[in-house]
Amino acid sequence: MTGTVSIAGVELTPLRQIEDARGAVLHMLRADSPGFAGFGECYFSQVNPGSVKAWKRHQVQTQNLAVPTGRVRFVIYDARESSHTHGRTDVIELGRPDCYARLCIPPMLYYGFACMSASAALIANCADRPHDPAESESLAPEALAQGGPLSLLLAGLTS
Repeated sequence: MTGTVSIAGVELTPLRQIEDARGAVLHMLRADSPGFAGFGECYFSQVNPGSVKAWKRHQVQTQNLAVPTGRVRFVIYDARESSHTHGRTDVIELGRPDCYARLCIPPMLYYGFACMSASAALIANCADRPHDPAESESLAPEALAQGGPLSLLLAGLTS
């Protein structure tokens, strides 16, 4: 995996890949996985090359993200005033075959992502509760530019 986790509550868990000549089985999340908090919904987000999707923050929902296809850079920013990691930014790149892992983002953290591969990337999200627009907040990409998270997200993008 590329990147390190320094923000309180963020977890990065390597995931199992079972491959042979016919293809691969990619594990993501089980009910007995460490950190599993419950099932709300599972969905996929396609990110086109050079595209950025940022910034999102959930009040109560936990994200469990994996990248089975392509390469994605995630940038997470801790704006929680009461957190001992307040003001920190984590940058993590995920994708197969070398960086297949589950990224767990707890509530109240801003995050965004960008496709770093030459073809579209696919993000799987197995959230702990169904999506509720009333509990999430979205900001424009440039909204967090002062602290540097946007420049970290944009660095090295292919177009």
